[in-house]
Amino acid sequence: MTFDFLSWEFGGNRLNDYLIATVILLCSIILIKTLRRSTFKSLRKWAAKSENIYDDAIVNILERDLIPIAYIASIYLAISNLALHPILDRTVNVMVVIISTILAIRLICAGIEYIIKIYWINYQQDNLNLEQSIDALMPAIRIVIWLIGTIFLLDNLGFNISAVVTSLGIGGVAIALASQGVLQDLFSYFSILLDRPFELGDFIIVGDYLGTVEYVGIKTTRLKSIDGEQIVMANTDLVGSRIRNYKKMRQRRVVFNFGVVYETSTEQLAQIPDLIKEIIAQTENATCDRAHFSGYGEYSLNFEVVYSINTNDYSVYMNAQQEINLAVKDKFAEYAIEFAYPTQVAYLDALPSGMSIKQGQSMVETSA
Repeated sequence: MTFDFLSWEFGGNRLNDYLIATVILLCSIILIKTLRRSTFKSLRKWAAKSENIYDDAIVNILERDLIPIAYIASIYLAISNLALHPILDRTVNVMVVIISTILAIRLICAGIEYIIKIYWINYQQDNLNLEQSIDALMPAIRIVIWLIGTIFLLDNLGFNISAVVTSLGIGGVAIALASQGVLQDLFSYFSILLDRPFELGDFIIVGDYLGTVEYVGIKTTRLKSIDGEQIVMANTDLVGSRIRNYKKMRQRRVVFNFGVVYETSTEQLAQIPDLIKEIIAQTENATCDRAHFSGYGEYSLNFEVVYSINTNDYSVYMNAQQEINLAVKDKFAEYAIEFAYPTQVAYLDALPSGMSIKQGQSMVETSA
């Protein structure tokens, strides 16, 4: 027969078996390439028409991870009908399981990241730190997924997972005790990400430390202080502390007091609240709440002023406060209103015989 050579055997398989495996592999590759060009081309066009940028991410994820899985499946299908040496057969099966598991884990991680982004967009109002928040959350999720994937892989490779877990029981207790602090920081990390007491870029004060949040890690959070140095704090310490977050502040309330001299006339005293309100009204981002003659001091007539700066920017707040203080100084000088300061007045009925006024003043200053 013309095709008798197809019955020849090499390595335990007929030439016909090798030919069938080759045809299956080539047909599978052609089919995958055809589907990739047609299907994914259509998906990209559909994603390009949509305003949502995340459908593009879905297409990229599917193409990145599904195509390699399809190629591996085609190779496995092609050689599955061949009679391989037991060692080679075992090696092929192990490699297929390992590579498939890795690709599946990558696909699951990408899918979870996509779901988290959708959740953040739909249910969180502030998306300014979306990428930073997801970058901080994903490492912990990847660790969990890889652990589950590793257990799945070992189980498929024939390892007795139950026996391994049992044998690690005592060691696991020891490891848990040794890593108690790390676990606390890990749970604190999730608490920070889910409860969101602060985000990247927020200016916070924790105890005696203050700075801008630069990085939120699994174990520590890093702040950049006003002086420029980096402050590294354990997540457990942060969660257990009182945190003052100035980024969440929509306005800053300012209360300041001042006093004028007792020689100030009643007419001037009545003018002062209106002068203060006028100054604050002319200051950008400032709103006056009240200004009152609050009482009598030992050496001054006291006023209390309350106003708000409508910003959470500390520099804008300080600039507005400085502008108001300078304007008050100029306005009081214009209306001949004097600020009070601690003074002492001595009244002399008469000077001793032969003592000049200058000598009397020196005596008073010395006694004071």
